[in-house]
Amino acid sequence: MYILGHRPYEFGLVPDTDGFVTYKELIQAIHEEPDWHYVRKSHINEVLVSKNRSLFQYDENKIRSTERLWQLELDELSQGLPKVLYISVRRKAHAVVFEKGLKSFGTRYLVLSPNQDMALRMGKRRDQWPVMLEIMAEKAADQGVSFYGFGNLFLSPQIPPSFVSGPPVPKEVLEGHKDVKKTKEEIRPRPIEFTPGSFHLDVSRDPDLSRRVKGKKHKGWKEEARKIRRGR
Repeated sequence: MYILGHRPYEFGLVPDTDGFVTYKELIQAIHEEPDWHYVRKSHINEVLVSKNRSLFQYDENKIRSTERLWQLELDELSQGLPKVLYISVRRKAHAVVFEKGLKSFGTRYLVLSPNQDMALRMGKRRDQWPVMLEIMAEKAADQGVSFYGFGNLFLSPQIPPSFVSGPPVPKEVLEGHKDVKKTKEEIRPRPIEFTPGSFHLDVSRDPDLSRRVKGKKHKGWKEEARKIRRGR
C-alpha cells in the first residue's frame, strides 16, 4: 500500500519506530482523500485475507507495510529548518499552550508542517475546528529545541510557549480556563499547620495500651465504680 510503504508523511501520518500506524489513523487519512470516504476497516480486512496479505504485518489495533521505502531518523537534527512551522491544536488546549507550550506524549512526537493546509488536516483529526498556531522554528532551534525531519513534516518533543504564536484566546474560553484552575486550587488539600505550643496527637503512641485496642471502647471510671458496687 502506497500510504504505508512509500510516503506516509504525504498523508500526515507518522508511524511509530517499528513502522506501525493504528487503523484509526490510517482510516482517517484515507477518508481525507477525494472519493475514498467509503473505506472502512472491513475493506482493509479484505486486503489482509487476499493474495496481497504478505505485504502487511498487523495485529488487532495497528498495521504496517513489510516493505518500507522511508526512514524515520530521530538521531540527527533536521537541517534547513523553515523559519515558521504550523500545528493545529484542539480548542480546549488553546489557552494551555500559550501558558505552558506544546509537549509530546509518551513516545509520540509533535508533528509540524511548513504547510498550513496539512497542519489543518492533521488537526481536524482531533477537533473539527482546531486552532492554527505558528511555531518560530528557526529561533527555537537556535535556543536548543530539537527538530527532526520526516519527509515534508517535522517532529519535535516539545515547544516552549515563547516560540508559539497565534490567534488570541477567546475571552470566554480564557475565563473558563481561569475558573477551572481556581477550582483545582480550592480543592487541593492543605497541609496541617501547627501554632506554637500545639502538638499532633498520635494514638499509636498512647502509653495506655487498653486505649489502642481496636473494636473495644475503654471503660471510664464511672463504669468501673458501678461494677464494684454490683460486686462484679
